[in-house]
Amino acid sequence: MTNQYHAPHFDATVDELETLKQLEISHSISLPAALHQHLSDRLLERGFIAKQGENAFVITDTGRALIRRQNN
Repeated sequence: MTNQYHAPHFDATVDELETLKQLEISHSISLPAALHQHLSDRLLERGFIAKQGENAFVITDTGRALIRRQNN
């Protein structure tokens, strides 16, 4: 088992924020679309998105909060 290092402060990239915004609008994204959009593993590791079933991802409340912070 390996421990992953997480910096104390998370700065989302422009692409990551755009992905979160798209998930908020569409409510889910399929695995092929996620691969096409280069969905960041960091979003999943940090809990900003969650896997729904085997082939879809959804935004979490934490992800929505991140978007709100960026818009303020």
